[in-house]
Amino acid sequence: MADTTSPAGGADSLAPTQPTPTGSENQKTIIMSRAEGDTSIRPFNYHATDDELADLKRRIEATRWPEPETVNDQTQGVQLGVSQALAEYWASKYDWRRCEAQLNALPNFITEIDGLDIHFIHVRSKHENALPVIITHGWPGSVVEQMKIIGPLTDPTTHGGTAEDAFHVVVPSMPGYGFSGRPATTGWDPAHIARAWNTLMKRLGYTRYVAQGGDWGAIVTDMMGVQARRNCSAFMSTCRASFRATLTLRFSPAERCRPIFQTRKSVPASNSPSFTRKASDTGSSWVCVRNRWEL
Repeated sequence: MADTTSPAGGADSLAPTQPTPTGSENQKTIIMSRAEGDTSIRPFNYHATDDELADLKRRIEATRWPEPETVNDQTQGVQLGVSQALAEYWASKYDWRRCEAQLNALPNFITEIDGLDIHFIHVRSKHENALPVIITHGWPGSVVEQMKIIGPLTDPTTHGGTAEDAFHVVVPSMPGYGFSGRPATTGWDPAHIARAWNTLMKRLGYTRYVAQGGDWGAIVTDMMGVQARRNCSAFMSTCRASFRATLTLRFSPAERCRPIFQTRKSVPASNSPSFTRKASDTGSSWVCVRNRWEL
């Protein structure tokens, strides 16, 4: 890996918490050039070079801004001042080295699925009966969004919960996002990604698991619930249109009216209707359970 010193600027002085690999090539490049058909699971971490960070800053600062909007609200889109403030934050205030250290402190891996390298974080709980869960980010998002929930999910007793609340957590980067490979052909739609995620979970030894996703991740998660009924015991979507869209694509009108099933844990009476209403009345989020949550 390239230079491990921090760029000038003070804020980027935090070093990664795991040692970075040595060698003349960037580790990401090495991983992405593995032979097609390799289904092994390989450790991964990432370190941006000083030159890459400096180039990013130069390009942000070289932005050619348009003229301001002619109104005092957002009816003409994102306001110029908002965009400029965001650019200033990214150029001079955002601490990538801190984020990089937090990312590399977690167990990151790469594995090939259907000819494409898939990056994912995998953290197993210390609790024996932890429930495996796969969590999918949305657009334009990344696994960074989920890093803050990994601790409470895998180690609930440290965060006020009980051992029964524990999960083994898998957080993949969708194809073309983050450190996952970029598809060279079409076809990596939500249904394909859902199949890949089921393959990933089984490759990790999880034949029964639950799933959660938001935004585009919600659509992928819904597709997992439809496709992998023997493996995906339950799923939760946090996108208003996702479950309705999946039902429209995969079920007949009669099938769409079947009630949703039970939940694993007790649900307050005020929330019960969200688990018994018919699918055609779906709201902003759903938990869909097939044979209860128990594995």
